[in-house]
Amino acid sequence: MFGLSKKRDKKSVELPFLCWQCEMSAPNGCGTHGEEKGVCGKTATKARLQDLITYGLRGLAAYREHARELADLDNPEDRKRLLEIDDVIGESLYFTLTNVNFNFDEHIQQLMKIGQAGVKVMDLLSDLHVRALGLPQPTEVPQNKAEKAKGILVSGHNLLMLKKLLQRIEERGLSDKIYVYTHSEMLPAHAYPELKRYKNLKGNIGKAWFDQTEIFAKWKGTIVVNTNCIVPPEKSSKVNEYIDRLYTYKVVGVEGAKKIENDNFDPLIDHTLQLPDIEGFESDEKIKTGHHYLTVLDFYGEKILNAIKEGKLKRIWVIAGCDAPGRARNYFRELALAVPKDHLIITSSCGKFRFNDVDFGFIPGTDIPRYIDLGQCNDSNGAVHLAFTVAKALGIEDVNKLPVSIALMWMEQKAILILLALLSLGIKDIYIGPRAPQFLNEDIYNFLKETFNLKVISGDIYKDFGKELAA
Repeated sequence: MFGLSKKRDKKSVELPFLCWQCEMSAPNGCGTHGEEKGVCGKTATKARLQDLITYGLRGLAAYREHARELADLDNPEDRKRLLEIDDVIGESLYFTLTNVNFNFDEHIQQLMKIGQAGVKVMDLLSDLHVRALGLPQPTEVPQNKAEKAKGILVSGHNLLMLKKLLQRIEERGLSDKIYVYTHSEMLPAHAYPELKRYKNLKGNIGKAWFDQTEIFAKWKGTIVVNTNCIVPPEKSSKVNEYIDRLYTYKVVGVEGAKKIENDNFDPLIDHTLQLPDIEGFESDEKIKTGHHYLTVLDFYGEKILNAIKEGKLKRIWVIAGCDAPGRARNYFRELALAVPKDHLIITSSCGKFRFNDVDFGFIPGTDIPRYIDLGQCNDSNGAVHLAFTVAKALGIEDVNKLPVSIALMWMEQKAILILLALLSLGIKDIYIGPRAPQFLNEDIYNFLKETFNLKVISGDIYKDFGKELAA
């Protein structure tokens, strides 16, 4: 699974790795010639664990950046919560310096610290979003339908940037001339009261991040990408069809695009007014979003508990994560479609676009929707809050005893942080996929499997979840 050329005993299993972070490094980097250890004595397993630390920190930094934009530094509680996250970032980076730590168990402990910080940062970001934008409400959003008017398409995760853009359009008296649409992880914006009040926030265009080259090329208005993921011209020649209409925000950038500086949206707005009206998006499809975990507890909390007690709701599925190109992720659509009628599906992140076009209806005998979209990837904390709330209400001490199945697709570093967050909470029996992360080796994977029963999906939903799907 992880590229071992032959079976060896546990003590000798060390895979090739690459490390050239210090002057002592071997020519072209330690590990490039099959060495089992670096010059400093660091093994391939320790090197890969340190890679995992830095990947988790990148995801942590992304959420921390969004939280910092919304936080009030005059508020002692906001400052305290940010500092707790910053301390873990600083300590963990120090941990990966040359000749600092060679202890396997302490690497695991540091990863769990990062996971705990991930829990904290997602909770903080969730609280700040609600404070700034109101509590999301279940909302039906027009999908791939654009009215004939000037249009701006916004992709990414930054909800505060979207509010500032809508506000500036309103200040200029252009709300009836420029309509704003969301793409990918911006979909949940439509559920926040402080964003819904802008009548020119019209709908969602496209699906997950990687369809942007097709969607953006077809879109004849301006486009803003305010966080990852962005496709550069080096990846696709289609980018050249819209690069002159593409704007980036803060850390996001590609050659040829225009940068929004200091939250000055006027050049973007002026450019939009010069472009043709949007045409060619005429679908009647609608998709649902807006089930923040607090909203779920408020709307359905008691009903869910009663449905579980009465046997009407037999299992909860968490099918979520980062989407990416390829048919392998159709596994998650197939799984969602196979979930029995008396089971509940909870999702978040852009992976939901694999199956959010389906009308899943309601749990039979209840008014509980079978499909609940918690929001963006940073809203994944909601599934944990729901699980612990249900477990407490049912008198179940170990949350892993709940009838919950978890299948997560991963693509990049924020998904890694979310996985570390779940593991730090002691969540077990998670399936990830569609393939195992290449930065793992057998030592690390076996530890995760033995400690958390972490598994990689096989590609066959019945092989992985046959008993649960039959229940």
